Amino acid sequence: MKLVSRLLPPLMPLLAALVLSSATHAAPLRWAAQNDILTLDPHSQDHTSSNTISAHIYEGLTRRNETYQPEPALATKWTYLSPTQVRFDLRRGVKFHDGSPFTADDVVFSFDRIRQPSGTKQTYVSGIKEVRKIDDHTVDLLLEAPTPMLLPNIVNFNIMSKTWCVKNNAAQIADYKAKDENFASRNAVGTGPYRFVSWQPDQAVKLVANKDWWGTNKGNITELSYLPIKTPSTRVAALLSGDVDIVTDLPPADFFKVKEDGKLKLIEGAEVRTIFFVMDQGSDELRDASVKGKNPFKDKRVREAMNLAIDREAIKRSIMRGLSVPAALMVPPGVNGWDAAMDVPAKPDLDKARKLLADAGYAQGFEVPLHCPNNRYVNDEQVCQAAVAMWAKIGIKAKLIATPFITHSQTFQRGEAPLYVLGWGVSTYDAQYAMQAWGHTRTNGPDGNFNFGKVSDAKLDALIQQIKFEPDTAKRNAQIREALLRIRDEALFVPLHHQIRPWAMKPAVDTLHRSNDQFEARYTSIKP
Repeated sequence: MKLVSRLLPPLMPLLAALVLSSATHAAPLRWAAQNDILTLDPHSQDHTSSNTISAHIYEGLTRRNETYQPEPALATKWTYLSPTQVRFDLRRGVKFHDGSPFTADDVVFSFDRIRQPSGTKQTYVSGIKEVRKIDDHTVDLLLEAPTPMLLPNIVNFNIMSKTWCVKNNAAQIADYKAKDENFASRNAVGTGPYRFVSWQPDQAVKLVANKDWWGTNKGNITELSYLPIKTPSTRVAALLSGDVDIVTDLPPADFFKVKEDGKLKLIEGAEVRTIFFVMDQGSDELRDASVKGKNPFKDKRVREAMNLAIDREAIKRSIMRGLSVPAALMVPPGVNGWDAAMDVPAKPDLDKARKLLADAGYAQGFEVPLHCPNNRYVNDEQVCQAAVAMWAKIGIKAKLIATPFITHSQTFQRGEAPLYVLGWGVSTYDAQYAMQAWGHTRTNGPDGNFNFGKVSDAKLDALIQQIKFEPDTAKRNAQIREALLRIRDEALFVPLHHQIRPWAMKPAVDTLHRSNDQFEARYTSIKP
């Protein structure tokens, strides 16, 4: 007994460490999906895969909890001093991954940076007129008017280190569409739960757990590798062989096979993302089209014909294998503003579509390029091929140009795609964010920051401006309804479907399915 009592104190730290190690079972995780990130700059591209990686490294003043509600992050609390002045108390003792302290100066700097026109994320600071430093750990957000979506919006307003950006000549956002880069495009230093290690484009992004993180990691993932694997069959084979641990975009063709096999764990869930076609409605002449001197897409009858030619149910049945929801609205279920009664697509009507084209002066149809990604959305190239065949039946000859998303995105942002595919995930879970980004007339600010189809509708603009600042929930929801109906009835886009995103993983993996398609390692564990 005396020997045991003498040995026990020195052994206590070792025993405690063994117990902790057994309980937490620190583990690496290999996560695969089909497309690579576009950049590591958290203010550059509003692209889900890029945002998801950034959210592991960088943080905002707020973040989303398990039920998608905003909660404190780099701010510990906020107080409304008036309807247009909100004071944020910043979290003390937080350090960036390079060891430098997080202060109010970084918040002010990041606000000025994210608003630069070379980025596409200005919408997340919509309604904020100024960020004012009160002291090192306090900032006031001064608003243009009462802003109902302030807290959900700033979840995606990531805070960068002013010192790090200035030191590395990255205070300005590189012009992504011009293929420009700077230090922040390929490197990252944030305050978040994971530190950046490396990025080899089209191969892997590697992160490691930040042992100095202020928060509590609810999972046990110590190393995270994101592996972009373009080919669906290869992704599934990698999961079945054990080369990856989780796939967050299981192909529809493999869904039922994997489900019936029962060897993998499946989490079935809808995604708050709508896939749609964008038509250039602003150019006087449609780029690379057979029609010269005018733009057919300026005519509502042509846009309506494009919609009536699409058989969404056939695409759901034959290409999506049932894993899609045919869409008439430009926002999906789960988003504030969506209404099942409004989201009923018109049945295909080729005769009516041909008459509309003839009435518009295009009885013989016309040719136009269709730009489509081949590694971003579920079965994106196959969906585009189906649309080409459907439009051909009414005389519109869409010439398919399918490219990786990085090329696709740069092309339409440069204004070189007269007709293209886009998928929009509503990260704020409110229709304002979506409509403001791609539906409002383009400005140099957050309004229309992703409107590369040059949509410009004065009535829609007025509604969006009302929605941004209306404090009465009932009135605001009525305005959202009117705006969504305006978009639908004017055929400003060709909505196709809302995606469903089943995730597949090894049985030992536990994670939280996210309808915003943003996998989070802090909610993920691997059992020993």
